[in-house]
Amino acid sequence: MTLSFNPELDLTITRIIKAPRSAVWKAWTQRALFEQWWVPAPAKCRIVAMDLAPGGAFVTRISENGGDFQPHLDACFLAVDDQRRLVFTNALTGGWRPAEQPFMTAVIALSDHADGTDYTAHVMHKSNADRSMHEEMGFHDGWGTVARQLAELVEGKA
Repeated sequence: MTLSFNPELDLTITRIIKAPRSAVWKAWTQRALFEQWWVPAPAKCRIVAMDLAPGGAFVTRISENGGDFQPHLDACFLAVDDQRRLVFTNALTGGWRPAEQPFMTAVIALSDHADGTDYTAHVMHKSNADRSMHEEMGFHDGWGTVARQLAELVEGKA
């Protein structure tokens, strides 16, 4: 399935990561690796649930400034295509349960590139207002920072 970009509803980050696709996939799917890059440093991430199957829960917590871990993401995986694609949404929680405040669906796509892995995070929103709010909240800085942290981890620069 090919996604089309809707500038009224979508935000995207792309990056060439100089590491094999298998390494990027592991960083997305292995808890110990994922927790190292998922939130912008110096904040810390804790995985509560990461059931890598359609309908599986995807729940993270964040600790900023050394404080207690607070809710960060409560989502559901929609697709898990080995080493190619992860799709998750916070419109649903684990077990396909409707969420109280749906906000976005993210498609993480990985493909081979001459220099390593072509990485794309395509984030879709239900309305232009939600898209604009996400952008104003710092989408490009936040998702860009974690993409850089992911690259540093798998490129061996962390």
